Amino acid sequence: MALALKKTGLESKISSTRGISSLALVVILVLVVVVAAIAGILYINSQKKSPPSPLILYCADAYVAEASALEAGFTNTTGIPMAPPKSGGSLLLANEIAQGNPVSVFISVSKSAVSSLYLKNEFSGWAIAFAADQMTIAYSNATLKNPAAVSVIDSFQKAQASNLTQDWANFYSNLTSGQIKVGISDPNSDPAGFRAWMVLEAAGYAYENGNLFFFVDRMLSSHENVTSSSAAELVAPLETGQIQFLFIYKSSAISQNLKFLQLPSAVNLGNPKYSAYYSQFTYSISSGVQKGAPITLFITVPKDSTDPSDSISFVIFVVKNAPTLLLPAKFGITSLSPAVLYNDSNVPSQIQGLLSQGSLVSGGSL
Repeated sequence: MALALKKTGLESKISSTRGISSLALVVILVLVVVVAAIAGILYINSQKKSPPSPLILYCADAYVAEASALEAGFTNTTGIPMAPPKSGGSLLLANEIAQGNPVSVFISVSKSAVSSLYLKNEFSGWAIAFAADQMTIAYSNATLKNPAAVSVIDSFQKAQASNLTQDWANFYSNLTSGQIKVGISDPNSDPAGFRAWMVLEAAGYAYENGNLFFFVDRMLSSHENVTSSSAAELVAPLETGQIQFLFIYKSSAISQNLKFLQLPSAVNLGNPKYSAYYSQFTYSISSGVQKGAPITLFITVPKDSTDPSDSISFVIFVVKNAPTLLLPAKFGITSLSPAVLYNDSNVPSQIQGLLSQGSLVSGGSL
């Protein structure tokens, strides 16, 4: 009897031990499942790609509207995000890029700005000309309240109607008489500035017996020109009547809803057929002598672009879609079709492909 009781007690202990082992096993299994689930979640999260950073577009400030239209079209087509354009004078932006500021793509209205002269170590060796513009002289409703300014407009309309040399000479004489204020941006930061002086040189050549500096000297001696780092910064003074006229790109005048005087091809730097003619007009800035040429928009990808692959995709998009997105009636510029590649080194294979397709033609070196 005693032996039986002892046996029963032993069985009780064994049964108890078995119960504890089963509970521990369940707990362990639960812990394993939880740890595996957490590990799985962590793995899945690690495989998820972070949203791409927006491309950073540096753009000549006269072309923010055009750049925004191109950005919207690109993002809608590809899903690749782009930050709002960072704008400023082309030469000023090129200097910032050369200093290492983060940038993906650069749109300039100056060939010099996309060359090694300004981009220095950020020069990629190539740039594409994709659109053309021209210089014009803008004015505002406030201008029409100034009798001297109205006289300038009247003399312009007479010259435009007759196209006589003497009438054009009278117009530019009135413009540089000293009786009104004329905005001309700083040539060292904004190419529109040195192009404004070239327009006056061309006017002297065409309408004052080849005297390139006739109207330039009149403007300087009268001290009537008002300057700022970019033509865009002179729009507000124009609209408030602090200045009466502003030398600006036609596209910018249109995007700013300004009235403007449409200048003839002989002086507006906007006709590619006049390339050789424009080249005789020059202007010296701090970085060297600028030579007259048709006004052209260039696009390039700096050497240390924040995203070279997507940036090249944007360039390709611009080359192929600018003609349909940047209509002259809306933006005032003329897309180049085909666009023109300028390069001092080998270009990315995707750009080479555009050449093979005929979307690009070679324009020589930068």
